[in-house]
Amino acid sequence: MDDWPTFSLFVAASLALIIAPGPDLLYVLARGIAQGRRAGLLSAAGVTLGILVHTLLAALGLAVLLQTSALAFMLVKYVGAAYLVYLGVKAFRDKDGFAPQAHRQAASGRVIFWQGVLSNVLNPKVALFFLAFLPQFVHENGVHPAVQMIGLGLLFAGMGVVFLCFLGYFAGSVGHWLQHRPAVAARMRWVTGGIFLLLGLRLAFLERR
Repeated sequence: MDDWPTFSLFVAASLALIIAPGPDLLYVLARGIAQGRRAGLLSAAGVTLGILVHTLLAALGLAVLLQTSALAFMLVKYVGAAYLVYLGVKAFRDKDGFAPQAHRQAASGRVIFWQGVLSNVLNPKVALFFLAFLPQFVHENGVHPAVQMIGLGLLFAGMGVVFLCFLGYFAGSVGHWLQHRPAVAARMRWVTGGIFLLLGLRLAFLERR
């Protein structure tokens, strides 16, 4: 990008948005605490892939559909909300979620990863955010706007995955500590489920504008 002041502003704004508490941060924290470092890192990777999907949608103009169609927005919003509520209820019912399990199957890692992807992709507000955020930093005399938006989205995702992996790793350390303290872990199960449930309810009641 030739416009370095605009690029610097994008980096600064992106860092502020990434660090600010939000659904992605809470999701990674909840997964890391619930199932350890590996789960925290995988959820961070999944959430980041979701960010890339929304970047591509914004660059291709598909996110305009969510902005202009109330039906499409409501459909995606309620599917995403239902999914997060499902994860919350599942956490409430999973009494062994914090128990030491040395024999975790490889499939569980894939499930955690794709849950991170879906929790982000099924949030239409994220699509609308990138549709509004990225074009502000597109240089009118540069390459094709879609290419610039994809590049900016990749940079945003790159910064995000570094921060979220750091967060997920240390949240996972807390989860590992909790595995050997059943009384504390039992309470944290409700905290984890509550986070997912609140995220789902928050999404369900968000307005399109």
